[in-house]
Amino acid sequence: MLRRLALTVATSAAASLAALSAAPSAAYAAVLPVMPLPVSGADDADRLTVTVSKAGGGKDGTFELDCHPVGGSHPDARAACDQLDRKTTWGKDPFAPATPGGMCTMQYGGPATAHVTGTWAGRPVDATYARSDGCEIARWDALVPVLPGFGS
Repeated sequence: MLRRLALTVATSAAASLAALSAAPSAAYAAVLPVMPLPVSGADDADRLTVTVSKAGGGKDGTFELDCHPVGGSHPDARAACDQLDRKTTWGKDPFAPATPGGMCTMQYGGPATAHVTGTWAGRPVDATYARSDGCEIARWDALVPVLPGFGS
């Protein structure tokens, strides 16, 4: 009798496992949409427009920056793309604003402003920069040479 009970339990468990392992794939197939494959070529290139104002010294202007492949009218496109590649890590936005309520030194870095728009790493970019306090200066300096440097 014990053998029959053990055999019944084993057979039931195997049948249940088989039914359960087949169910999820069928259930999810109806729920998940079919996504197209990524497009290769120029449509997925990283492209930014960098507009710099009131920086002086010939640093003002609007520049196009293309990465992957490198190109555009940016004065140092290769170094700018390399810097963005270094700053792009999982879970971090290289264009993120300064931390709200952060402890920032009350220093003024000058009237320079910048606006960066376009697409980077498949995401839209619309970021503004100023050198109005220590946090904003650090944020600007983290993107040099995408944005012009001002020395130390």
